[in-house]
Amino acid sequence: MLPTDTVYGVGADAFNPDAVARVLLAKGRDRQMPPPVLIPSIQTVDGLAIDVPASARALMEALWPGPLTVIVMAQPSLAWDLGETHCTVALRVPDHGGALALLSRTGPLAVTSANRTGQPAATTVDNAQQQLGDAVSVYLDGGDSPLGTASTIIDATGSALTVVRHGGVTWERLVEIVGVEAFDDGAAE
Repeated sequence: MLPTDTVYGVGADAFNPDAVARVLLAKGRDRQMPPPVLIPSIQTVDGLAIDVPASARALMEALWPGPLTVIVMAQPSLAWDLGETHCTVALRVPDHGGALALLSRTGPLAVTSANRTGQPAATTVDNAQQQLGDAVSVYLDGGDSPLGTASTIIDATGSALTVVRHGGVTWERLVEIVGVEAFDDGAAE
């Protein structure tokens, strides 16, 4: 378990299918809800994704590191099993020194919020331990989560960007960067 800029996350090596399965089990999720992948920098995107739209790349460049997760098409040659991804991957660069230091040593980590499915996301290590207990091997305490809310999730796999979840980045900030025309019709708050 690791601290991030949004909420605490529970994660594992993105290229270790057994470890990813244990993360999903700890969370109480099945393979239908694959975890996002945290990466140390925007330079990692091209090794993990293909056909990244210019609008998605503009959001990454403006908002990473930060509370934005972007769903893109995964590199088909990658030897990983994150669950039922439908050939996509959700990527994020967290704005947290501890998380970035860890990612620079480990490489991409499959990370999902440190809580049981249906429970509030953990913003402290104590809250994460109460929810996940022995299902997690290592707890890294980084103090209270600075933002305390989940990341905004953007789907960049279609003809236009779609807001999947509103979170740490406001709609106004997204539009300021790429314009409202980059989004599908139902994206506004």
